[in-house]
Amino acid sequence: MSNPHLEVIREGLFKPLDRQGLSLKNRIVMAPMTRGFSKNGVPDENVVAYYRRQAESGVGLIVTEGTLINHPAASGSPDWPNIHGKESLEGWEKVVTAVHEAGGKIVPQLWHLGTARKPGSLPNPEASPIGPSGLDSEGTRVNEPLTENEIADVVSAYAQAAIEAKRVGFDGIEIHGAHGYLIDQFFWEKTNQRSDKYGGDIKNRTRFGAEVIRACRKAVGSDFPIIFRFSQWKSNHYDVKLARTPEQLETFLEPLADAGVDVFHASTRQYWVPEFKDSRLNLAGWAKKLTGRPTITVGSVALEQDFWQQSERISRLAEILEQGEADLVAIGRSLLSNPQWVNQVKENSLSDWVTYDSSVLTNLN
Repeated sequence: MSNPHLEVIREGLFKPLDRQGLSLKNRIVMAPMTRGFSKNGVPDENVVAYYRRQAESGVGLIVTEGTLINHPAASGSPDWPNIHGKESLEGWEKVVTAVHEAGGKIVPQLWHLGTARKPGSLPNPEASPIGPSGLDSEGTRVNEPLTENEIADVVSAYAQAAIEAKRVGFDGIEIHGAHGYLIDQFFWEKTNQRSDKYGGDIKNRTRFGAEVIRACRKAVGSDFPIIFRFSQWKSNHYDVKLARTPEQLETFLEPLADAGVDVFHASTRQYWVPEFKDSRLNLAGWAKKLTGRPTITVGSVALEQDFWQQSERISRLAEILEQGEADLVAIGRSLLSNPQWVNQVKENSLSDWVTYDSSVLTNLN
């Protein structure tokens, strides 16, 4: 591999990481991607084989597809996996065992759709979508605002999911606080119009998310890694920014870090795009600078077929890794297209780096 940027990327990706309770053989994270292959919420042998294959490929850390906490309105499909119930937990235990036997590490992504759930969705068609103000992302009322007692019940459900994740042997958890789902609906002023302690300015709007993190931390103890995924953008609202300045971002992230986040997973659609003017830092870079926590960067890494020929993008990725602006790099659809992507990159098979196939498009959580 003659391109110096590619060599920096390869070396950066394959450095071990041992921080915040995570001990990983490399810096490559499999991004969470919804699949819909867990009938009645139970991960089966197909799911076991899927994650085993990714672990065998050499991925340092697998973040699972979204797993639904134990709340009747959490899910929008009977084929999305639960992180509760005897059969579902037994299925996940088989997944964890297979990943560990293949030399990998794995965390579940804890998920609740909130008002992104369509009314009447299975598996609980009678359950109405819930959200801080009962508003969906278009501002349409789909339910009444959550009461404080109902909020407490949801927080408890997240904590119980964290307990179950630790019990079945996962290596940590990722809490989904991005993309316009429940926790993010509390963050976003369009869907959170509350006037109590959970609404108002950007700091107050973090209260629910911080309570979820704090409850999970209390449930699993100090040595069990908690990753928190957040985003500025929302599904179908790509121009949204929760924080328009670094100062606002610090106000937003500080309560979450204090509540117990070990790693921030900063979801962007294009990792090379600066988050704020007058700085090259992307969202992951700013999150690390402001909180001191390790971060995962993500967003169309190696997605396009000509990615490795785009000097500006590969030089930016090399710079991010070399300067430590982010600690981990999440890869999604490229791994689906070619499960051997990691090993081929490690072995310097440059011709095999170009692997993306649009036929494997799936939903990124």
